[in-house]
Amino acid sequence: MRRSTRALVKLKEFARVMGPGLVTGASDDDPSGIATYTQAGAAFGFQTLWTALLTFPLMASIQEMCARIGIVTCKGLTGTLRLHYPRWVLYGMLLFSFPAITLNIGADLEGMAAVSHMLYPKIPVFAYSLAIAVFIIYVIIRFPYDKIAKFLKWMCIVLLLYIFVPFSIKVDWMSVLRHTFIPSFHFNKDFVNMLVAILGTTISPYLFFWQATMEAEDIAGRSRKVVVNKYILGNMRKDVDTGMFFSNIVMFFIILTAGAVLFPNGIRQIDTVDQAAKALEPLTGQFTYILFTIGVIGTGLLAIPVLAGSLSYILAETFDISGGLSMKFKDAKAFYITIVVSILIGLSLDFVGISPINALIYTAILYGLTAPVMIWVVMHICNNKDIMGEHTNSKLANVLGGATFVLMTVAGVALIWFQFA
Repeated sequence: MRRSTRALVKLKEFARVMGPGLVTGASDDDPSGIATYTQAGAAFGFQTLWTALLTFPLMASIQEMCARIGIVTCKGLTGTLRLHYPRWVLYGMLLFSFPAITLNIGADLEGMAAVSHMLYPKIPVFAYSLAIAVFIIYVIIRFPYDKIAKFLKWMCIVLLLYIFVPFSIKVDWMSVLRHTFIPSFHFNKDFVNMLVAILGTTISPYLFFWQATMEAEDIAGRSRKVVVNKYILGNMRKDVDTGMFFSNIVMFFIILTAGAVLFPNGIRQIDTVDQAAKALEPLTGQFTYILFTIGVIGTGLLAIPVLAGSLSYILAETFDISGGLSMKFKDAKAFYITIVVSILIGLSLDFVGISPINALIYTAILYGLTAPVMIWVVMHICNNKDIMGEHTNSKLANVLGGATFVLMTVAGVALIWFQFA
């Protein structure tokens, strides 16, 4: 009885510590990520499973830096740049971020609408997109951030669905182990494009902004002044590491499922998110198909508020506009209008004619190309004693951050090379 009580206390303490890091990690596995990982498994089988091991420590190190910036400065990443760096750095970052985030929002809306239409085909796809967009806008404006944050934390449970799927089908687990620990690489355009897409959708710049800003808001929302110490930073690291580990586990199992089901059956190209779900149904049964569909909808509901919120925080801090999810609409109209406009711009992608899967993968590639710039900026801030004081990067953080920068830069250069060579 005592053991169970202690375990329950530890579980409650662990749940209390979980916050921005968990939500950030879970939102990384949005429909964009699901589409990219599914296409990776369909096109190359298990050959990209090793990327899940590679990206975890890299993601965790960069997100920890962003979280530390938010805690120490009590400002988001953009606000810190505005105070301490030239304006061209700030505006360049905005120029990089805006198109990728709005394209990501639109692609996620399209993906959610496509799988919703698949469940009930009598309603047109655009009607679903519009209904989902209106619902998300209403929730963001109507409810205070603390309630939204609780909702986002519970939405993370949806991602567990993808972990269960491979255990309902036949899998060659020896092949899985081999490809997980022994990297495969093909120096050709298709494989490099896919690697950049995977790296871009896991190490996404919008997550940097969200992490820093949410940590800053969390500190600002506490009833008394917070002294940054080892306890505060330790809890933050637990939160970030858990979120990033969770994100990579889900990534691993989505690639595994597609590699075990679609690849051996000759399904090498997935053009729409609903096609990915439909392709699974006859091969694995309706149960897997429903799990996949619910997961796409749930992760979209988790990710779009993070995407739109990130963009709104970037604009608000860039132009020193009052705003934040903790404020009411009447007190931060420009902030919330930015969220509404970004979602509506994303919604307009339905009329452009870009297929959801292509938009999702284009988004991931765009993130892959812009991430090196943002990683360099984050590392520069975290090594600036005038900003971070005694909480600058450790040697390990610099090694992992430097490795992430080099990897993303090499991947981006290789992508450009194959486009023009």
